[in-house]
Order: sequence, then structure tokens, then C-alpha cells
Amino acid sequence: MNDITAFFSSVLVTLITLLPIINPVSTAILLLSISEHLTKKELNRQIVLACIYMTAILIVFLLAGHFIMIFFGISIPGIRIAGGMVIGVLGFRMLFPQKEIHIQEIKKEALQKNDISFSPLAMPSLAGPGAIATVITLSSSIDGRHGYDKLFAFTGVILAIIITATIAWLVLRSAGFVSRILGVNGIDSLSRIMGFLLICIGVQFAILGVRDLISDSGLWQQL
Repeated sequence: MNDITAFFSSVLVTLITLLPIINPVSTAILLLSISEHLTKKELNRQIVLACIYMTAILIVFLLAGHFIMIFFGISIPGIRIAGGMVIGVLGFRMLFPQKEIHIQEIKKEALQKNDISFSPLAMPSLAGPGAIATVITLSSSIDGRHGYDKLFAFTGVILAIIITATIAWLVLRSAGFVSRILGVNGIDSLSRIMGFLLICIGVQFAILGVRDLISDSGLWQQL
């Protein structure tokens, strides 16, 4: 029963955390501005590849999270606090947006190539620093578990990443429809709501990291 609970908990937490960070609606708007030179068939192919790349990138960082922490000597409280800060900063940027300085350069570069699936769609738009920091933070949270509990938790996160990629694919395929329905103001409002949620998630990650830091006597002895 605990294993099943861990599985569904991992799926839910990952979905709630990743979807606002990935924000497929904003990627859909970017897609419309950089895909004018592509045929419909090629555009659909680029969307599929972008979602596959995003899934692969996030799963690799999820599974490699433990080794990354060991290699760089990062503690679990450290990764949680840092991950919370990164997510919080992204949230503030979405809640209080500023004009993107390099957006014209991104569009100009994308229009000069036929393959836009990996860059800029998969990285940095879908699987950007915030999403990568999130999966590494989730990996650190799961790493302390053992046996089937750990297996179910990792499986839940992977399933949530695949579900997120599927949602992103649906949104990107209907980019024109989404843009017409929401409009500029609707997209801006949705981004601000997601930004607020990200701030809350980032603060919660940081609180958990501080709590673990205070309660971990062994970590204090190493400092």
C-alpha cells in the first residue's frame, strides 16, 4: 500500500511541479513565430522530436541526479534549497515579466535552420534549467528511499515526465488554436498564474531543504 501511495504521490507532485515550469503554452507561441518556413508535415515531426528530446533529457538528469550530487559534493538539503531558489526565480520572472532581450536573436537563428526540435524547442524552452533543477531535486528526495518504495517513486516521476511531454505535444500541435482562444492577455494571465504557483513550489522546496539542513547533525559535523 505504501509503495502504491509513493507511486501516485510521485506522479502528482512531478506533474504539479513540472507543468508550470515547462509552460507549453509559451513554447507554443514561440513555435508559431519560428516555424513559418516549415511545412505542416515537417512541423509536426519537429514537435514530436522536441517532446521526445525533452523526455530523454529530463529522465537522464533524473536518473543521474544521485551521481551528479556525489561528483560535485552536493548534499540533499543543498540541492533542495538551490532547486527551490531556481524555481522561485523562474516564477518571479513569469509573475513579473520583463522584455526578453535575446528573443529576436533566437527567432532569427531558428528561422535559418530546418531542425528546431532540439534547440530552441526542447532546450531551453521545454527542458530548461528550471525543469532540470526540478528533476534533480526530485531525484534527491527519492534517493533516501529503499527497495520497492524507491522503484515505485522513480517510476512515478518517469511516468509524470511522459505525461507532461504528451500534454506539451498536444498544446504544440494546437498552437494556433491556443493562441486564438487565449489571445495575448489570456496567455499573459496564464503565465502569471503559473509563475505564482512556481514561487510557492520553490519556497516549499527551500523550506524542506532548510528543515533537512537543521535536523541533519551528521552534515553539520562535516562542515
